[in-house]
Amino acid sequence: MAPKKSTAGAGAGPAPRQRGHRSIVTKRDLQAYRRRLEGELAELTGQRRDLEEAAGASMAEAAGEVGFDEEYTAAGTYTFERERDLSLVDNVKDLIQKVQHALTRIDEGSYGRCEVCDGPIEAERLDALPYATVCLVDARRRVRPR
Repeated sequence: MAPKKSTAGAGAGPAPRQRGHRSIVTKRDLQAYRRRLEGELAELTGQRRDLEEAAGASMAEAAGEVGFDEEYTAAGTYTFERERDLSLVDNVKDLIQKVQHALTRIDEGSYGRCEVCDGPIEAERLDALPYATVCLVDARRRVRPR
């Protein structure tokens, strides 16, 4: 049986690597990560706009007239929905900042390097979280300080 030919082209993702592989990001990888990050940024920006519109709409609905008994129930529902919407907007804003930071790092030539130890970030980690700024070892240290 003949070996499979690679079908990787200009639109392909990052080059496949062994699990846990730590290497400098190649130009091909950078192009793939940039496309992926730009796509995520566009999607997140749309989500943010939709969530902010939903939060504004729920505020307008809360100003409507309701009966005395319905007022307390409506106020509780409104408060819950408003807090949920605001939390989702904050989460999306945080992700947008992370994606923008990753794109800036690509432009500056520091993408794929850990901001703590300056070592390479594992390829698997970048594939899973293309906006990751620290290697797995340093990420674990942040979660469980010693």
